[in-house]
Amino acid sequence: MRVLVTGASGLLGGSVARAVAESGHEVTTFQRRPSGVPGARDVLGSMTNPRAVAAAVRDQDAVVHLAAKVSLTGDAAEFEAVNVGGTRSLVEAMRASSVSRLVFVSSPSVAHSGASIVGDDALPASPGHARGDYARTKAAAERVALGAAGAELGVVAVRPHLVWGPGDTQLVERIVDRARAGRLPLLDHGAALIDSTYVDNAASGIAAALERVDEVSGRSYVITNGEPRTVADLMAGICAAAGVPAPRSRVPAAVARLAGSLVERVWSVRPGTDEPPMTRFLAEQLSTAHWFDQRRTQHDLRWTPAVSVDEGLRRLTAWYAAGQPAV
Repeated sequence: MRVLVTGASGLLGGSVARAVAESGHEVTTFQRRPSGVPGARDVLGSMTNPRAVAAAVRDQDAVVHLAAKVSLTGDAAEFEAVNVGGTRSLVEAMRASSVSRLVFVSSPSVAHSGASIVGDDALPASPGHARGDYARTKAAAERVALGAAGAELGVVAVRPHLVWGPGDTQLVERIVDRARAGRLPLLDHGAALIDSTYVDNAASGIAAALERVDEVSGRSYVITNGEPRTVADLMAGICAAAGVPAPRSRVPAAVARLAGSLVERVWSVRPGTDEPPMTRFLAEQLSTAHWFDQRRTQHDLRWTPAVSVDEGLRRLTAWYAAGQPAV
């Protein structure tokens, strides 16, 4: 197939583009800067430009949509324009060009209301209950995508959970930078059990979903390694890989949630130059369990993760030891 991958300049998007190409498909990428994916044809543009989106979609057979505004804070209108408006433009362009397959890459946060998730499957996306502008707009965008599923357009939503690996700036870099600066406390005892996904597994799962769209259209799937670890264990493993001290200080979760709410208010008035040190959503993620039943995902997508958490940490250690080469 001729496959368009949006958002391929990021760690996961680039990994997905490579996985799709390795499956024998012709890959075009669409994002604001070159993807660096070998053999892919880059088309540069923004998801907020419907004409650019339509031009990228033209002559494709399928689309894997990863492009999104991902941040703990930011302008609500920008989240809406990129995540929801961009998805609407993409669906409209696909219909106009008779593109028949869409894999919408979502997030488990679209169904997270702040309580623990213990062995759940993919619950319905809920913009009204999602925490923060990113989760809210991704939930709305997932509904737009799945709402377009029909006889002429197959759509599947895939929600990889806590993707990490060498070159990751969303989870690994934040943990390492804060640990190095001594600003990485455990909430309560760090005992909350959480799933994560090594980047190669997330990419192969999304590539598998592309092959199965016709069979699973209209459904959502959470993808993880299927190896829940405590927050403390996962953080310690990442810190050890980077050679920085693991977190030892502890903060009550209730205090962190209150502090996160206050920081969000301050950031909305006077935003800093970096991500805020804490938000309510982040405090909830670090202090509640969130792990998922993977049986339906693995059965329906005919996929299993190939890289264990321990092997992923070994690869991360080697990457840091080599001086962080390009991924």
